[in-house]
Amino acid sequence: MAINKTINKRTNSHGAMRNCIEYVLREGKTDLHLIHMIGPYPYEEVNYDLVYQSFLEEKRLWGKDSGRMYAHNVISWHKDEKITPEQALEFEIEFAEKWFTGFQTVVSVHRDKDHIHCHMVTNSVSYENGKKLHNSRKDLERMKQLTNRMCQERGLTVAEKGKHFDGSQIETGDVIAWSKDKYNLFRQQVKDSFVADCAMAVLKALENCTSKEKFIEKMKQFGWSVNWIEKRKHITFQNQEGKKVRDSNLCKTFHLDISKEGLENEFNGNYERIRAEAERSKGAENELAGYYRQVEAACTGPGKDIGNCDNREKRVTSEISEDERVYTGISGKDTQFEDGKTEALLQESRNARRNSEIKRRNSASDNRTVRNAEIKSITSAEQRRLEEQKRIDEQERARAARKRNKRRSGPEL
Repeated sequence: MAINKTINKRTNSHGAMRNCIEYVLREGKTDLHLIHMIGPYPYEEVNYDLVYQSFLEEKRLWGKDSGRMYAHNVISWHKDEKITPEQALEFEIEFAEKWFTGFQTVVSVHRDKDHIHCHMVTNSVSYENGKKLHNSRKDLERMKQLTNRMCQERGLTVAEKGKHFDGSQIETGDVIAWSKDKYNLFRQQVKDSFVADCAMAVLKALENCTSKEKFIEKMKQFGWSVNWIEKRKHITFQNQEGKKVRDSNLCKTFHLDISKEGLENEFNGNYERIRAEAERSKGAENELAGYYRQVEAACTGPGKDIGNCDNREKRVTSEISEDERVYTGISGKDTQFEDGKTEALLQESRNARRNSEIKRRNSASDNRTVRNAEIKSITSAEQRRLEEQKRIDEQERARAARKRNKRRSGPEL
């Protein structure tokens, strides 16, 4: 699975271009046989200073030594992808020749991480006609399509939205960081992340929210202001410290639908659920009221002379049952009804009231279960990131220890 990303950093200075080329060709990250230069290059040796000078000469030749200096792209593969560094270099060269046709490009393969990744630094001025390099949003999408097509031709895995490398579905709440800085933040300091705090606040505010206004009010209670303007595509959340988070950021990072459309759907769903619960509750109340009317009719019907009950056991007035509290019309009546039907109606009324209460509690429990599952999913993802960081730290310490021991032992005689 190849991910092709354009690095959007400041690229309008000679120093930035020189530093980028130096990083891409740095010793220890790549080898000489994993470096290739595309386009005019008058030098035999390939090193960062000569590549930098070659880029400058081409710019000055066309009189365009200003503005954007270069473009930096990274193609990375999953650690389980079956691809060699040499195959990755061939892939990168073919992509650069197809996409950056007419532009000087230096490519290299890095294997200093647990996954293979390639860097491309491209001169912003064409050596064929002197035109400047420009990539629009549509071009970035076409770049992605070209990368996927090249993967398919080689039998490599193609990235699918909403799925992991092995094809399994990404669960709601799973933390996915497309930025290296964000990834390190969540891997090391998840509990201190304002992005994670914003996501938790949104999940809490969405509970039983039925409108945009109520959602904004709840978010304000959690310490987040919401900039929701109809003319703008995205929603922006800002905390009391002035830190801002976009809805698109939360969607990508936590695999949640927190877009305008997604929130509106959530509001409508909550409204329909609450309305359905109210209708069910009203139906249960009407059914219970019907039972009470039947009880009243049975208790006050013909042959039920309450005054001639001297020989029957009376209720103790200080002990009032649940039925008497609910329906005061039967208070003080004899507990031993002559008609067994009346006792059956009383029992049915108790059962109906009990069932109505159980349904109400189950509905509230289901809502809590859904929210708890979302929070648990986020927590489990954070735990996995912490465990992965612990493993990496242990490897780094072991590698550093081996280097120290090697230096202390000195060369063999």
